[in-house]
Amino acid sequence: MTLPRGPCCVQRKMAVSMVCRRTAVLCRTLKGISSSKAVIPAHSLLQTASYNPKPLKLNLRDPYIPDRDSERTPEWQRTARYAGKLFGRYGSASGIEPASLWPSSEQLDRAVAEESEWHPPLEVMLRNIEAKQKEETEKRLAKEKLIAENMAKMPKMIADWRREKRETKQKLKEEKARRAKLLAEARERFGYAVDPRSPKFLEMVAEIEKEEKKKKKLMKRRLKEEQAAAPVTPPVASS
Repeated sequence: MTLPRGPCCVQRKMAVSMVCRRTAVLCRTLKGISSSKAVIPAHSLLQTASYNPKPLKLNLRDPYIPDRDSERTPEWQRTARYAGKLFGRYGSASGIEPASLWPSSEQLDRAVAEESEWHPPLEVMLRNIEAKQKEETEKRLAKEKLIAENMAKMPKMIADWRREKRETKQKLKEEKARRAKLLAEARERFGYAVDPRSPKFLEMVAEIEKEEKKKKKLMKRRLKEEQAAAPVTPPVASS
C-alpha cells in the first residue's frame, strides 16, 4: 500500500539526506587522516573520532509559517509572492487561503493589457502589417515624386549654375583688369609703384570712384534732357 506523500514526509527525507551527507564527509576525512604519512597526535584522532554533531533543528511536523501581522516579521515574508511560495510548498498546512492568492482585478486588467500588447490577435496583426505596408508605400511614392520633380528641374539648375559660373568668372576678370588699371594710374600719378594697401592708393581709388559717380549722374541727366527735347510724333489717323 502506498502512503500519501505530504510536506512532513518531504522534510523528513531532506533531513535524512543531509545527515547522510555529513556522515560521508566525516568518513572521507577519517580515511584521509589514516592514509596520510604525517604524524598526527593521538588526542586529535580521539577528538575527531568522538565528534558528534548536534542534531538538526528541523520541525518536521509543524512547518515555520511567519506571522504576517507581527512587526518582527521581515517585509519580504509579508508579500503575496512569499505567501504563494508557502502555499506551493506546504499546501493547506501553510494556513493560507487559496482565494487570497488569486490576482486582483487591477492585476488581471494589467495582465490582459500586456497580453494584448505583446500577443495581439491575428486580425490586429494583419491590420498592423497592412497599415505599415501602406505607410511604406506612401513614403516610397513621395520619394519617387520628389526625385522626378528634381530631375525635371535639373536642366534649368545646370543652366543657372553655368550662367552664375560665367558671371562670376567675368566679374573676377573685370575686377582684375580694373585693379591693374588703378595700379597703372597710381604709378603714372605718383611716379612709382604704390602698395594697393597704402593710404595714398586707397585715397586715389576713392577719388576715382567719386568722379565716376559724378559722370554717371551727368550722363543720366543728359539722357533725360534729350528725351524731353525730342519731338513727339503724332499718331497716324486710321482711314
